[in-house]
Amino acid sequence: MPFGPSPARAWMRLPSGARLDLITPDPCAWTDTDLAVRLSRTARWGGESVWPLPLSVAQHSLLVLELRRAAAPAPLSADDELLELLHDAEEAFLGFDCIGPLKAVLGEPFRAVGEQLMRAVARRYRLPPWTAEQHRLHKLADTAAAASEAVHCVGWTQAEVRDILKIAAPIAEADPLAARYGDRPWEPWPLDVAAQRFHAELRALCARRDAPA
Repeated sequence: MPFGPSPARAWMRLPSGARLDLITPDPCAWTDTDLAVRLSRTARWGGESVWPLPLSVAQHSLLVLELRRAAAPAPLSADDELLELLHDAEEAFLGFDCIGPLKAVLGEPFRAVGEQLMRAVARRYRLPPWTAEQHRLHKLADTAAAASEAVHCVGWTQAEVRDILKIAAPIAEADPLAARYGDRPWEPWPLDVAAQRFHAELRALCARRDAPA
C-alpha cells in the first residue's frame, strides 16, 4: 500500500519534555537521560521473555559492549566503546527493536528514518565511522549477544537459534553483566535500573573520551 502525505506532526515528546522531530532530528534535541530512559523502555524480542520483565535495548547495548571488551586483546578506546554502546541508539526514538524480516517488509521509508536518527546520534556523540575491522568485531559481539539472549532470556532452544533464527554464534553460559553488576544471570533489569546503568556508562565514556590527553 503506498504511503500518503507526511503528517504535520512528526515529532515525539521525550521524558525531559523536549521534542524530537523524527524526520529531521536535531542532535541537540534530547538529553542523555532521555536516551537512557527511552532505551530502557524499548524491548528486545518483541517484548517476549521467560522472565517477568522483557529485555531492554539498554541492557542489550551494555551486554554487547561487555562482550566486545572481553574479546579484545587490549583495552578499547573510548570511541570504540561508545560505538558499541550506541549501536542501537536510534531504537530509543523509533520505539521498538525491529527484527530483520519485518524491516524488509517495512522497506525503504522505515530504513531511511532509522538511518537519519542514527546519523543524528553520531553527530551528537561525535562518533567516528566504523572501520571494516571494527564493524566485523562488533557484529561478532552483537550476534553472540543475540544468540545468548534468545536462549536465556526468550526461551528459544539452541537448535531453534541455529535453524530458525539462523544465528551461528556461540551461546554464552556465563552472563558478563551479572559478573559486573552482581545480578541474577540473564535476568532482564527493571526499567529504572537499565536506564541508570546505561546513563552512567554513557557519561563515563564521554568523560573519558573528552578528558585532556
